[in-house]
Amino acid sequence: MKTKRILIVGGGFSGMAAAIELRKQGIDVDLVEIDPGWRSYGAGISLGGATLRAFRQLGILDAFLEHGSAADGVRICLPHGPQVAEVPTPRLAGPDVPGGGAIMRPVLARILADATRASGTNVRLGCTFSAIEQDAEGVEVGFTDGSRQRYDLVIGADGLYSKVRETVFPDAPRPQYSGQAVWRAVLPRPPEIDTCVIWMGPRIKPGVNPVSRTEMYLFVTEPRPTNDHVDPATFSHRLRDLLADFPNPVVQAIREQIGPDSSIVFRPLEGLLMQRPWFKGRVVMIGDTVHATTPHLASGACIGIEDALVLAEEVGRASQITDALDAFQQRRWERCRMVVENSARLGEIEIAGGDKAEHAQIMRDSLMALAQPI
Repeated sequence: MKTKRILIVGGGFSGMAAAIELRKQGIDVDLVEIDPGWRSYGAGISLGGATLRAFRQLGILDAFLEHGSAADGVRICLPHGPQVAEVPTPRLAGPDVPGGGAIMRPVLARILADATRASGTNVRLGCTFSAIEQDAEGVEVGFTDGSRQRYDLVIGADGLYSKVRETVFPDAPRPQYSGQAVWRAVLPRPPEIDTCVIWMGPRIKPGVNPVSRTEMYLFVTEPRPTNDHVDPATFSHRLRDLLADFPNPVVQAIREQIGPDSSIVFRPLEGLLMQRPWFKGRVVMIGDTVHATTPHLASGACIGIEDALVLAEEVGRASQITDALDAFQQRRWERCRMVVENSARLGEIEIAGGDKAEHAQIMRDSLMALAQPI
């Protein structure tokens, strides 16, 4: 039986990617997103070569290159400035496309939203599911606007605090705080910042990455033993304090630019890895819903978007839904587990001021694994 009609719950990066790929097969796709404005919050997002390779398949690579920034290599520097290493970033999206990059999150969300609408996906905003009832032949879904619809498959792509996961797998784990938080801000880009640069302090790690021709985003990871509320009125003062111990002139110039009017995003870092199965009957989950990672490998969006590509491929190939979901899970588990667990370990090493050699080895091994085909 060929799949004819699919519901996607959640209009984030993985949900939109799934819609775009499934529409290429002529499947009817409904996407519901609870936020009526379909907004994406946050500052910049760093992306590796595997993500750019996925963008090429989705058909959004040119739009990304036009509105974001792409470059080769990640420079690792000491707090006072000297470069001690460069992490190579293989050109996975093609010889003509740099091996990594970054873009403003809302800009990437808009690119994907435009492609989702252009694909012919039926997008319903300000709406989500109220009930999911399965039988052997399909899924009956009730919606918050009072309507009901029947589907061959439901895809939960509603993120870290997923209602789909809560409904279908009530005993699933909850997100866990990692003991680390990240600060992000968008600033004008000086000409010498032409790729990602990270300064490795004993326990604080600032970095910058260009997000466009004129802007870069600053990210600073900080150990915070407890996940306490931080008053936004103190953001600029706290962020400046975190950069005080980095005498490098570039970092100090960045510090001077941060003031009360700076747009600063603060986020406690949480993770989640749900053990298999990632599906029950005809409801399957992808992205942060089952494998939310901290940003240490810049691969959270990547593995969520890859989930979408693989799931669409398996749905198109299989004659039975169960076979497609089994194959999807089989192909995705080890790669996603690796990203979540290695990212968490990198965070632990940073919090403890631990072994820099182990940190570098995990980074190298992980990036080599991510370079493999999906």
